[in-house]
Amino acid sequence: MKRFVAATVAALVAGGGIFAVTETAAAATVDPTAWYVLLNRNSGKALDVSGVSTADGALLHQWTRTNANNQQFQFVDAGGGYYKLKARHSGKVIDVSSWSTADGAAIHQWTDTGGANQQFRLADSDNGYVRLINRNSNKAVEVQNAATNDGAGVVQYSDWGGSNQQWQLVRVAEEWNPDSSYTTTDAGDGTYTVPMLKSDVPDVSVERVPASQNDEGRDIYYMVSTTMHLSPGAPIMKSYDLVNWETVSYAFDRLDISDAASLRNGKNSYGEGQWASSIRFHDGTYYVLINSLNLGGAFLYRTDDIENGAWTKTAFGRGFHDPSLFFDDANGGTPYIIYGGVSAVRLNPTLTAVEEDFPDFIRRSDYADKPYVGSDGIFEGAQVSYIDGYYYVVMITWRSNGRQVVMFRSPELLGRLAATPAPYESYGALASNGFAQGSLVPIKNDAGGDDWHGFFFRDSYPVGRIPALIPATWSNGWPTFGNNGVVPVDGVFEKPIRLTPEQERFERLKSVVVSDDFDNDAPHRAFQDERWTLPTAPDIDETLVGVELFGNPGVESGSTASWIANDGATLSTTTDAHTGSRALAVTGRNATGSGPAQNVTGKVQHNVTYDISAWIKYDNPASPATKQFLITARYGGNNTTFTNLTPATAVTRGSWGKVSGSFTIPASQALSDVRIFIETPWVSNPSADPNTHLMDYKVDDVSLVGRPAAEPPHPDEIAPNGSNLDLAWEWNHAPDNRYWSLTDRQGWLRLTAGKVVTGAYTHRDPGGELTWLEEARNTLSQRSFGPRTSAETKLDISGMNNGDVAGLAAFGHDFSYIAVKRVSGVNTVGVVHRGRPFTAPVDQSAIESFVPGTATALGGATQVHLKADLDFARSPGQLFTTFYYSLNGTDWTKLGNAVGPLEFAGSTHFMGHRVALFNYATQQTGGHVDFDRFLLSDTLTSQNQPLDKSDLNAAIAYAESLDSGDYPAEAWAAMRDVLAKARTVAAGVVGTQNQIDAPERALSYELARLGTLKAPAP
Repeated sequence: MKRFVAATVAALVAGGGIFAVTETAAAATVDPTAWYVLLNRNSGKALDVSGVSTADGALLHQWTRTNANNQQFQFVDAGGGYYKLKARHSGKVIDVSSWSTADGAAIHQWTDTGGANQQFRLADSDNGYVRLINRNSNKAVEVQNAATNDGAGVVQYSDWGGSNQQWQLVRVAEEWNPDSSYTTTDAGDGTYTVPMLKSDVPDVSVERVPASQNDEGRDIYYMVSTTMHLSPGAPIMKSYDLVNWETVSYAFDRLDISDAASLRNGKNSYGEGQWASSIRFHDGTYYVLINSLNLGGAFLYRTDDIENGAWTKTAFGRGFHDPSLFFDDANGGTPYIIYGGVSAVRLNPTLTAVEEDFPDFIRRSDYADKPYVGSDGIFEGAQVSYIDGYYYVVMITWRSNGRQVVMFRSPELLGRLAATPAPYESYGALASNGFAQGSLVPIKNDAGGDDWHGFFFRDSYPVGRIPALIPATWSNGWPTFGNNGVVPVDGVFEKPIRLTPEQERFERLKSVVVSDDFDNDAPHRAFQDERWTLPTAPDIDETLVGVELFGNPGVESGSTASWIANDGATLSTTTDAHTGSRALAVTGRNATGSGPAQNVTGKVQHNVTYDISAWIKYDNPASPATKQFLITARYGGNNTTFTNLTPATAVTRGSWGKVSGSFTIPASQALSDVRIFIETPWVSNPSADPNTHLMDYKVDDVSLVGRPAAEPPHPDEIAPNGSNLDLAWEWNHAPDNRYWSLTDRQGWLRLTAGKVVTGAYTHRDPGGELTWLEEARNTLSQRSFGPRTSAETKLDISGMNNGDVAGLAAFGHDFSYIAVKRVSGVNTVGVVHRGRPFTAPVDQSAIESFVPGTATALGGATQVHLKADLDFARSPGQLFTTFYYSLNGTDWTKLGNAVGPLEFAGSTHFMGHRVALFNYATQQTGGHVDFDRFLLSDTLTSQNQPLDKSDLNAAIAYAESLDSGDYPAEAWAAMRDVLAKARTVAAGVVGTQNQIDAPERALSYELARLGTLKAPAP
């Protein structure tokens, strides 16, 4: 979750204009990045540069505390435990006048010369007070004569420990006003811009749960989105204002345990899996309806606790494209599914089966004359709302003039198919900048009724499809969206739902992405405890799999041993071979089935796929120029069944030709007597034309090999493994829980290579073969965010095997990544880029070779820091990524130039580019890598901005100004946990803005949460 490695730095702080001493600054714990007010113990007044002067020689005195810059000092490390005290207003340092060592010598400010008379150490007194001891004189800074009046002089004097020599260091809080999260456009002033989530959240469906029907006593909005092939899937996002969202659960941990859902046995679900879904709340139950293109059609998930509860799943056994669940509360709450363009089914009262179909209740052809409908292009994504006696169907059309919102309304849900037909009226609702698919959302108004606004997404690749809340005004029963029908990209709108200031701050810090230190402190969720029935593994003799089953396949010994003549042929050997020195000669044929055969009884078995092949040649000049041959199995001896194992394949006279195929023996077929032979196609009277049907031929390099048994799902692959990730993370396909862990090494994510990539996987058409990265299982990813995403991680590579590849990717069908490869024991870091156009066939090794000039040997280093800067702003519709590495996290090296562009690569993946952590093997399983942290920022190294800790320091200072008694213990403890880590980052040396922003974001989130929980004043 949001946790960051750091050590505690104690400091005395103040925040938000209210200065509360909560911890004492000791000599070893002062923060050299912070500013302090120094309060005299005797007088309670502050050390002050007289007259706010910036001149050399301006005297220091004491004055009533104002927190002005001439009362703020920074402790600059001078070495040996000494500090220079720099005045904030002038930049000059405290100085003992004229290098004096006498008692009573004046203290003033002077340009920094580095002299010992400008250096002070902090000597501890009791109760958190310190004394300032000058390095040159070894005397203490004091208020002269222990005066308590404003203007009393400050001098040096022998260190006698008096209260006028003791100072309290009060850290000055910068104003804490944190930026909004990376995935919201909430400006913090009551406005937001569209599209608003800055991340890939497509196919949105939103449901309001009214205040009267939830435990929080205020309206809550939940949203479900499409995640295709990712797991967990169907994310449940939550908002109180429709602008700011965070993920609170998922409808499923894995959609299926099949090969396609799990990147197993050559199968995949890229661009398929979970498509557009629907979320509804009715009579105390939450429902999520999804449709899958390849995993069994439509499924309905239900729970009574949407954030923490378990889900039950109903399969309908058929598909519903872009389904929308609708309860017709105007007619008893009858449940329907609206889908496609546009049909409906009525469900039974338990929502477990379809009772009746209503095809095309809105028929596109009836509206083809409308320019916003027409007869071509997309017509889908229907969602239904009931408003003021009308059923409104909102959907997307996408013709040559772009994506549009079209609306239909009727007083009867089934329109023309209703008992009293009432065909739908149509309306072109919005045609502006591609904002289209989605729905209407209700917002409670001051009169107690509802205002209905639009919630539509826009294609904003390569970030993805991004939703927008679009205000509407209604007239004559139809809405006008945006600014008189125009919705500008980056257009500004007022938030229609306002909350308390504390709630608004907390809401705009919520996000659908998160930095992570892999502490395994996320709660375990009920959706992770799905129950699956695993298929029974077939009983297979593994010693007969993956080995040659034909005896003497190449007759290289000159013997025909293992071979038998089928149907009376004569077998011998010949030196006219395909390979090697000998081949099998077939002569004396009297039937089309006359040829070489082997008995494979006891070798072949059920539940195994066999690859079979033979090379064949014939030379008879009187025979046809080409002739078909095939390989056939005879089962059962006298009670025979013949099955062709290969297609009939043409061989050219005088040349060797290959006949090959694959087969599986049906479970119903007995294996008591199995013979496999080579033949020519059957004719009733082959002797009538022997040159055509009974020619001699030669056979060589015959092969019969059973493929290794298909890998079945393993119980431990599916069972929870004790590791719980933040909800922002999703796996590429369903993970294998045996090969990832947050518990094998505390505070690290371990990814183990559980299989070797094969290059034998293919996309659904027209995607072609998968690359190795796409085939790799247990790739973990989060959404990227626009306009810039920076991601940093630390990688321990000591557990890698030869052939392993591990790193950090901008991941899609086209991709770029930085990775460590181990080859012959040598670790090398470099950059890989796969751009368009895609080549066919796919050469995985060539595609994932390092970009020239980026490969760098790592020597004996066992840990390496990796950084990926994704720039979506450089060129519209394109992503360019720059990669860096470091061996210490502080000093970074850029690997080559920015690579790109990455673009929308069609529906093969059908999602925005994601930031991914991965590890895969090309040679052997068992190697592992450990990721120590994942740090996000919206600042790229290439922007050349100085590292800025001001927001982090402000959050720390504000945190230290709070009183634990005002807040719930659990929330206070969570804040203190991230505060401790943030303090060390603030005091330490950093190398990237990511290292600063990650703890600041985590601390600001917890502080904002506390703000909503503060106990009211008595």
